Amino acid sequence: MSYDTPHPSYEPHPDYGPPHRSFAPRPAYDPPHPPSLTYPWQPAPPEPPRTGHRPSREPVGHHSDLRVLRSAYRWQRRTATLTALGYFTLFLVLSAAAPDFMTRTVADGIPAGLLLALLQLPVTWLAIALYEHTARRHVDPLAHRIRKQAELDARRGAMR
Repeated sequence: MSYDTPHPSYEPHPDYGPPHRSFAPRPAYDPPHPPSLTYPWQPAPPEPPRTGHRPSREPVGHHSDLRVLRSAYRWQRRTATLTALGYFTLFLVLSAAAPDFMTRTVADGIPAGLLLALLQLPVTWLAIALYEHTARRHVDPLAHRIRKQAELDARRGAMR
């Protein structure tokens, strides 16, 4: 008797052990027919008449307001990021490409490089202020309007 073949008296439980070659592969998922159809050759039952009024607009998840909100938020992020990183990149490029400009004294013996480095903090504050301003002016009103519309849609859905 070898180790490759099981003992003749050993019968594995059908739910355990390796799959047998006789098992067919699982079929792809086939969604069930609608519950109202008993047989597939039967015609579909007529739709019930609509009662009440139909909402004047689609629910929030399918509305273009979300696209507008995403694009406003994207513009906001890009503007603030490019303000801060753009200035820092300009500083690095000037440091590498124009060392004579960066070592030139501007006023009272202060080199231009030091002055530009000290301006990095106010430029960062400007980027933060720009981010806050665009949030209050463009993004927050859109988000507030979408939130209110979602609450109305949820109330309408709960009343049905």
